[in-house]
Amino acid sequence: QVQLVQSGGGLVQAGGSLKLSCAASGLYMPSYGMGWFRQAPGKERDFVAALSVSGVSEYYADSVKGRFTVSRDSTQNTLYLEMNTLKPEDTAVYYCAAQYGAPPHWASRVDNWGQGTQVTVSS
Repeated sequence: QVQLVQSGGGLVQAGGSLKLSCAASGLYMPSYGMGWFRQAPGKERDFVAALSVSGVSEYYADSVKGRFTVSRDSTQNTLYLEMNTLKPEDTAVYYCAAQYGAPPHWASRVDNWGQGTQVTVSS
C-alpha cells in the first residue's frame, strides 16, 4: 500500500547542485522515519541521510555531511534531498526509504523503498 515515487536526478557537473524528491502515499509521515540511500555499481546500498520520526533530528553519512541536506514537507507528504558541491564519487542510484517508527539507517531493516533514480556527476 505504501508507495514512494521519486523524481529529480540526472546529470550534473562536479561542484553543482541537485535536488531529489520523494512523494509518499499510503503512509502517515509523522509515524515514519524517512531518508535516503545510494548504491554505486558493484557496491552495497549505503546510508546517506535520514530524519527521525518527529522530523527534528537529522542524520548524515560522513561522506555527505555538510554538503547534503535532508528535509520533509509533511503537508505535501514529500521528502527531499538537497545535494550541493557534488563530486564524481556521489554518482550512484539514489533510493528514498521509509521505516515505521524509526529513522532508516540500515538497508536491511527498511520497510519501504522508492524506485531509485540515477545521479551522475561529471568531472
